[in-house]
Amino acid sequence: MPDAVALLADPGQLGAWRQGVRQAVLAAVAEFVAARCAADLGPCGVDVAAEVLTEFVQDGKCLRSTFMYLGWLCGAPPDSAALGAAASLELLQAFALLQDDVMDASPSRRGRPSAHVQFTEWHRRRGLSGSSQKFGESAAILLGDLCLVWAEQMLRDSGVHQGALGRAWPRYDAMRTELAVGQFADVATDLRDLPTMESVLAVARMKSGNYTVRRPLEIGAAMADCDDVVLAGLSEYGAALGEAFQLRDDILGVFGSPTATGKPNGGDLNERKATSVVVAAYQLADASTRRQFGELINRDRLDADAVEHWRTLILASGAVQFIEELIDDRVATARKALDGRPFDELALAALIDMTDVCTRRAA
Repeated sequence: MPDAVALLADPGQLGAWRQGVRQAVLAAVAEFVAARCAADLGPCGVDVAAEVLTEFVQDGKCLRSTFMYLGWLCGAPPDSAALGAAASLELLQAFALLQDDVMDASPSRRGRPSAHVQFTEWHRRRGLSGSSQKFGESAAILLGDLCLVWAEQMLRDSGVHQGALGRAWPRYDAMRTELAVGQFADVATDLRDLPTMESVLAVARMKSGNYTVRRPLEIGAAMADCDDVVLAGLSEYGAALGEAFQLRDDILGVFGSPTATGKPNGGDLNERKATSVVVAAYQLADASTRRQFGELINRDRLDADAVEHWRTLILASGAVQFIEELIDDRVATARKALDGRPFDELALAALIDMTDVCTRRAA
């Protein structure tokens, strides 16, 4: 069980607090994964799965865990069991990323080959029968399924008492459902159909915004037995900030470096994702630019020059500035949701600080 991490009185030390939470969360996840791999995977002789997962969970940002623990601190003192419960969201995130990389055919994650790529190479090096690629994708999906099961087990066994967990489960179930439905809607959305901005944002809220900010905050606050006024404030704050987070992610998905995104350069363009930036660019573009968009969307493969040309068109359309304004609007809405609520002064400072953490990520 990790040591409890208290909020620091000096607002200038919030960065140190976030880092302390992250270190405690990663240590708790590493310990849990090591124990479960030994108990569940060891007897099956699939050591490669344990190796891949151990590496995969060692350096996440722990944003969702931080929000869940912060939700707890809005109504209760620092607590090691609550922090361990929050750490379980890193396994839910591992589940989401492992399967997301398969769905997107992404070759890398966090500066390393994606799990399905590692499994593919493991199969190929051993000269095993069947398709190495099929094995790699199947193994990554199964490892993701295991993370989904273990995430709930880690939460259930965190040491948080049953009454508190009972208040959390409905929101936990809602979070998982929204994540799956949002992912389903995402893969079913074809950029060539030119979805509306409203539909793109609705999918973003389900698959990322609620899952990243709103639900983790609500889960932590429900465990801490926060009153309805605090829960409502956190819900409004989380919904707005979660959307801003995804909008920033959409900009980084086109213009961000692999260091910032954990994925290949220009990944969203290569995958023809219908993100807010791409859809806004098309809507704002003139007829000539729209024709060029259509040509790029329908190409079988995009080389580096094509990706750079698409970026240039997006910038010229004014889409990035449009999305930046949407981000600023959502951040303002999130901060306004905190006004007049009975938040502890330290928790309020941390919530305000997290608006910058979520939306000021550099490319």
